[in-house]
Amino acid sequence: MAATSPMWVFGYGSLIWNPGFAHDARVVGFVRDYRRVFYQGSTDHRGTPQFPGRTVTLEHQPGATCWGVAYRISSEEDKQIALEYLEVREKQYDEKICVDLYTDSSPKIPAVENVMVYLATTNKESNPNYLGPAPLEEMARQIYLAEGPSGPNREYVFKLEDALNKLGVVDPHVQDLANAVREYSDTELSK
Repeated sequence: MAATSPMWVFGYGSLIWNPGFAHDARVVGFVRDYRRVFYQGSTDHRGTPQFPGRTVTLEHQPGATCWGVAYRISSEEDKQIALEYLEVREKQYDEKICVDLYTDSSPKIPAVENVMVYLATTNKESNPNYLGPAPLEEMARQIYLAEGPSGPNREYVFKLEDALNKLGVVDPHVQDLANAVREYSDTELSK
């Protein structure tokens, strides 16, 4: 019986620090022509239906790069378990695509091809939780105040900032938002 090929999953948000499934390799890398943005509403993890939090999704942008972590899952049983887990965890993300992953050592040729990634589209019919862009201060306020079953939304932002720092990655959007949430926090506490 022929061996089946491994499944690869790309994490660009909480999957970086908390994959939640068994894997046999972890590769730091980036995908091309996408950028990470806090445009997806979270009503099941970092917010509620009454007060959604904001989590990241990928937005197509030619020339952009988004750094994250790809996980290799080789055994058939682990692949099945991971897919079932991800379908629940990522249920508010309405699209699953395959992308190529590049690394510092392979910036021109993909290190891994056909890496699965979940993203949230702007289609309000298939993704009713899409929030889209907003002024930085407005996003910071929403993130500071939102809390869901997985904890405060601001914790998600700070954990993502920390996880990216540990990878040696500076994402200006994440950094600006984390700073704005800290600033909002300081402003609220000084009232």
